[in-house]
Formats: sequence, structure tokens, C-alpha cells
Amino acid sequence: MGRIWLFGDDIDTDQIVPGRYAPYMTGESPVKYAFIEYRPEFAGSVQPGDVLVAGDNFGCGSSREYATEALVGCGLSAIIARSFARIFQRNAVNLGLPIFEAPLADVVPDGAEAEFSLEAGTLVVNGQTHHLPPIPEFQREIIAAGGLIPYIRQHGRFPGTRALQGLGIAR
Repeated sequence: MGRIWLFGDDIDTDQIVPGRYAPYMTGESPVKYAFIEYRPEFAGSVQPGDVLVAGDNFGCGSSREYATEALVGCGLSAIIARSFARIFQRNAVNLGLPIFEAPLADVVPDGAEAEFSLEAGTLVVNGQTHHLPPIPEFQREIIAAGGLIPYIRQHGRFPGTRALQGLGIAR
């Protein structure tokens, strides 16, 4: 069980973690700086199991992987947005953070109790079950491993290699 953190459209990586709080500037983990200016209570209040729900174009801006890293470190179960910036989407997959494109920002209230199930692909808020689009198998494997690097360490290959081998593309 967690709670919903509701955000709007066009949340950029500078709102997630401003550049001056980058690990190479501070020498610290970016977790405590998540939304420090946009929503200052976030980092101190977010709990493992919480779900971030947003509008269009979540994670736009620069390709700051530490912005995604901060959200992973907060213990979010998932991020659900109407759409994601492509580079944020890639960073989320690489870091093992489940993300879903679904139009829930207009139907779930901020702060509501929520139950997210990756296995079932559902988010239950106020007794209403929202079905999320399925995640591709290779992404599920990366998430289960805790990210792309842990996946490669465990399996010695990139996810999807078997499928590519079957097509004669990979060794």
C-alpha cells in the first residue's frame, strides 16, 4: 500500500533534481533533492510503495540520469504518466524503474491511498482498479534484476538476446 503523488504536464529533469544538486556538484546522492523546489515536501515524505502519477511529457529536458536515480532511490513502485520524454523512459528502464503510459492524472487524487501491482499491471485507487498497459518482457526482466547493469551481471548478456539470436542478428 502506498499513496499517489500527483504531478502535472511537462515535468522536466530540472524540476525533478535541479542541476546544482547533481551528485557531481554535491558529492551526495540525489534522493534527498527530489523535487526540492517544485514540491519540497516530496523527498521527506515519499515512502516505498508510493506511485507518482503525471500528465504529458514527464521527464522532459536534459538526459540527467541522476533525476531518474533520485526517483528510484525514493522507493517509488512506479511512475504512471500520459507520456514520457524518450530519454527519461530509457533511463527508467536502465535503472529498473517501472513506468507506464496511461491517462490517470485526471482521475486519481493527490495523496490518495493506492495499491500497485506490477504482476497484475494494476493500480487500485479509492476502490477503483485501473489496468495499465503491459510492459514488454525484456523490460520486466530488467526491472526484476534491478536495472540493466545488474541484469547483464546476472545473465552475461543484454535482454532480448535470445530473440535476436533466433533472427540471426546476435551471437
